[in-house]
Amino acid sequence: MKKRILIIVTNVNSYQKKVLKTGLWLGELTHFLDIVNAHNYVTEIVSISGGAVPIDPESLAFFVTDKSIKTHFNDADFMQKLQKTKAIKDVNYRDYDAIYLTGGHGTMYDFVNNPTLSNLIKDFYESNKIVAAVCHGVCGLLDIKLANGDYLIQHKNTTGYSWFEETLAMRKNAVPFNLEKEMKNQGALYSKAFIPLTSHVVVEGNLITGQNPFSTKAVAEAVVEKMK
Repeated sequence: MKKRILIIVTNVNSYQKKVLKTGLWLGELTHFLDIVNAHNYVTEIVSISGGAVPIDPESLAFFVTDKSIKTHFNDADFMQKLQKTKAIKDVNYRDYDAIYLTGGHGTMYDFVNNPTLSNLIKDFYESNKIVAAVCHGVCGLLDIKLANGDYLIQHKNTTGYSWFEETLAMRKNAVPFNLEKEMKNQGALYSKAFIPLTSHVVVEGNLITGQNPFSTKAVAEAVVEKMK
């Protein structure tokens, strides 16, 4: 049977502190899909609460869009699927071989303090299945306690969207917390690229994390390598 990957996306479309739109960073989905689909893995996209998935308008800006993003965005069938996603409460980790958490600032609201998502990720990780996350999707790894009482990211080499990158994106006054700081507070052995907004991926056992949108392809390649 073909191996299956569960992909998690946000349902949140705006920041709480400012009147700014957010949502899924589309390239973190499309670039991942391009690579894993090329290896004939089966993927299923589900959202936190089900239903429509908002697209962060910044992820459609001319300086970040490429062929992958444009192709998927102009694919009516693909975009329609993002309007009718299943909710995470309706999935079973036993049906999949890996889980992948996409980013976008919306995840800072519905990926955190979410027992359903936390338990799902915990089940994947403790079953020695692949847990992968990129950029703000790494928010979903926060506050997860394993059976031994440790945080999932505690003492693990990991990465995620850096605070300096948040500053460059002019979002540090809009976001609800500092992801880099929170990861370190939970004992993560956090690292980041020397040059901001360049690819940086960390593999620690069955845990794979990518720093920013430009890390998505490398995260996908790392997942493919682990799936072998």
